[in-house]
Amino acid sequence: MSHRASHAKTQRAQTRLPPEEDPEFQIAPMIDILLVLLVFFMSISSTEVLQVNKEVTLAVAKDAKEAEKDTKGQTIVNVMWATLNNAGSLEVDNQKFAQPEQMLNYLATKTQANPAMRVLIRADRNVRYEYLKHVMITAGKAGVGKVTFSVVDKDATAPATAP
Repeated sequence: MSHRASHAKTQRAQTRLPPEEDPEFQIAPMIDILLVLLVFFMSISSTEVLQVNKEVTLAVAKDAKEAEKDTKGQTIVNVMWATLNNAGSLEVDNQKFAQPEQMLNYLATKTQANPAMRVLIRADRNVRYEYLKHVMITAGKAGVGKVTFSVVDKDATAPATAP
């Protein structure tokens, strides 16, 4: 009986794989994971950039303050002006509105969700004051307590002058 037990032990020992060396650190899977994370964070951070409308040519204000870094609770309202038909249009969170009064319910819903919400108005330099005044009145009716304007400090369309 002891002969069978020792014979079975030797057979098991022969069929087992020899012990491996310590595993090496694999860098390729680590790089793959880091690239996936990089793409993920880049796609999330670009949402703020996507809210900017290229159709809006901002007004110039040389004495403007720097923009606040904290953009939480901020809603961007792009105000476009068509000089061809002398009419304005609005874009808020990729939703288009023809008149300021049409965005009242939308802004009121956002204000109820976040009472400290701020509206950033990106108005085209050709927008008429009366139209912009209606935009601000509508924001006030919706319960928005803070309205700021986006401007540039240099005229990008003006030709450069030599010193």
